[in-house]
Amino acid sequence: KNSRIRKELEESDKYRKRKIATSFDAYGMLLPTFREDTIGYKEYFKVVLLNQAQEVLGYTQISEGGLTETSADVRIILQAALLTNATAIILAHNHPSGKLRPSQQDIALTEQVKKAAEIMRITVIDHIILTDDSYYSFADEGQL
Repeated sequence: KNSRIRKELEESDKYRKRKIATSFDAYGMLLPTFREDTIGYKEYFKVVLLNQAQEVLGYTQISEGGLTETSADVRIILQAALLTNATAIILAHNHPSGKLRPSQQDIALTEQVKKAAEIMRITVIDHIILTDDSYYSFADEGQL
């Protein structure tokens, strides 16, 4: 698992040091990381790893699911943050249905990751739900 995360981080070099100041910045950075032909077909969960200046250290895919869900393990999310010395993270996943409202599971996972990350002094800056033409930001909606 560690080697997969490290490989993905190496492949994400083109995003390295890009500053994420807004949810729109995060959406713009994340959208090209989803294969165009699958963003409306399969659900994926990713995490963007940031330094203290909110510059991108990299991103990694945590899970790949089916049409209506994917499983994201809090421990794997935090493992990626710890391996990169990230001080902040942005959670992200797509909704193939095109509906941007978070599910109860999305809300619960966000809260679990936030609580676990706080113990390690890692900040969850946002959780972005993407479609190919729009996004929903937990931070913008006051849900973080």
